[in-house]
Amino acid sequence: MAQSYDVIVIGSGPGGYIAAIRAAQLGLKVACVEREHLAGICSNWGCIPTKALLRSADVLHTAQHGKDYGLTLSGTIAPDLKAIVARSRGIAHRMNNGVGFLFKKNKVDIIWGEAKITKPGEIVVGKSTKPVVEPQGPVPKNTLGEGTYTAKHIIVATGARPRALPGIEPDGKLIWTYFEAMKPEEMPKSLLVMGSGAIGIEFASFYRTMGVDVTVVEVLSQVMPVEDPEISALAKKQFERQGIKIHLEAKVSKVEKGADSITAHVEKKDGSVEKITADRMISAVGVVANIENIGLEAAGVKTERGFITIDGYGKTNVPGIYAIGDVAGGPLLAHKAEHEAVICVEKIAGLPNVHPMDRNKIPGCTYCNPQVASVGLTEAKAKAEGRDIRVGRFPFVANGKAIALGEDQGLVKTIFDRKTGELIGAHMVGAEVTELIQGFVVAMNLETTEEDLMHTIFPHPTISETMKESVLDAYGRALNA
Repeated sequence: MAQSYDVIVIGSGPGGYIAAIRAAQLGLKVACVEREHLAGICSNWGCIPTKALLRSADVLHTAQHGKDYGLTLSGTIAPDLKAIVARSRGIAHRMNNGVGFLFKKNKVDIIWGEAKITKPGEIVVGKSTKPVVEPQGPVPKNTLGEGTYTAKHIIVATGARPRALPGIEPDGKLIWTYFEAMKPEEMPKSLLVMGSGAIGIEFASFYRTMGVDVTVVEVLSQVMPVEDPEISALAKKQFERQGIKIHLEAKVSKVEKGADSITAHVEKKDGSVEKITADRMISAVGVVANIENIGLEAAGVKTERGFITIDGYGKTNVPGIYAIGDVAGGPLLAHKAEHEAVICVEKIAGLPNVHPMDRNKIPGCTYCNPQVASVGLTEAKAKAEGRDIRVGRFPFVANGKAIALGEDQGLVKTIFDRKTGELIGAHMVGAEVTELIQGFVVAMNLETTEEDLMHTIFPHPTISETMKESVLDAYGRALNA
């Protein structure tokens, strides 16, 4: 007889494990199916280990510029690649083990293998075709295996994988995805990055700080295409000052492979082609959802443009089947997946006052140097919607804390609805803006107006003061610029 649950979650990434834990907290009997590694791509190969790499780069950069801070550092200051990678992988393992602990604590059963929905309310779990790439600690004791399982509610949280362009497919040696870029066996002397979204720019920033000759190729007209163009332009200037070469409105049309290098044919807007040779290339042209071979077609679950179609609560068109996270469409962010998971499970449990997620209030962060963070509408999108707006700007160069830190290159930009005073967008570039942006997210969620923000006391000296000054500037009241 098949083992039965209230909720079965397929996938243990940020959306999946949060859904399982929240369901268990609400008194539901829960199991989570995982084929490869607990905690998903984010903790094992994405969000967390990349930040560990970037932290090493930050420390190296600061040490190499010790004289700027009145310090004389003796000896050679150079990266130890093996140690940097080992630290990053160790942190990934720690996160992986942490999810196993949380499952045990919340009495969530782990079903190890690959799941396929055979019909609404039923899955069959078979042997995994993707074994764990590297040791990640002991498998928790609350682990089940292959077999048939039933549940009234099945949540698909299978995530996404790197997208491959035809003819330029990653091979793991010369053309990398983020998997290979995260644990190189040796540091390349030169690197070409195809794509300037968050993944591409973060790796470009890391490798450039490590001393690698980096070139970025982007098909659109700005780096980090989802960001406000003004913020993107300022970031681009900083990247170029660091020595990163950037080609916009250009595409890699062909790649020739050598014994230990690649030559990319980069087609420019005017039709000309430049050949760029590099030791390695990173393909960072987006991701595709993992919707194959999990029984969606047989169950009749609708998909659109490669993603599962859902309503505001994660429901698909088939009763009892839900989807959350990357597999359910953008923005493809871990924190979006986590929040979506809570909404989905609380709706399943019948909690009152469960509201769909407001996608205009999902922050985005890129952890390059300088950092970039944003929430809400860009200036261009606000105007395209016909909004009458006020725009405020405040530069880091006028902020005492930023100057003291030696981090005076940055900008905070705020966008308000002129009629209501509602904050509808905030965009930032500079030191630690990925930590600062949440202040604006909270303000937007509480429907804060410009008057509320103007009457909020920001501590001095902090970089956060730039946030208030940007608000003041939108209304012609900036005090320090």
